Amino acid sequence: MKRYNVLFLCTGNSARSIMAEAILNRKGAPQFIAYSAGSHPKEAVHPAALKQLGDAHLPTDGLRSKPWDEFSKPGAPRLDFVFMVCDNAAKEVCPVWPGQPMQAHWGVPDPAAVAGTPDQIARAFREAYLMLERRISLFLCLPLASLDSLAIKKEIDRIGHE
Repeated sequence: MKRYNVLFLCTGNSARSIMAEAILNRKGAPQFIAYSAGSHPKEAVHPAALKQLGDAHLPTDGLRSKPWDEFSKPGAPRLDFVFMVCDNAAKEVCPVWPGQPMQAHWGVPDPAAVAGTPDQIARAFREAYLMLERRISLFLCLPLASLDSLAIKKEIDRIGHE
């Protein structure tokens, strides 16, 4: 069975990309290994993202905000897919990933940008989590071994609009 390395990119790598990493590592194991990174990573993972992952019974050990260039250094895993989960490329800095991985934009509203009551913030993180979980579930249903590159690209782009 082929194993696929997937990188989720976002600006701060503290919420959306971290949640996506945790979701795919749970739902896609052992065929998929997920990573996350940011163009301008925060100092730490957002506490509400960790709480949402805990509420979903997903492990959070080892999750950390890190720069995307860690994945361009010698010895970094060879990436098969790169998904940019920043919501609006016109408003956020989403790095363009050079090289061979298949890429798609899966914009998700930034829950870390929500200001409000604790319940409103928790709801924003839950909604982002559910959107990511749905897209990752659709991605995992793709028959990657039987699709050509053009068909895969079309499907991963379509998923970004789900």
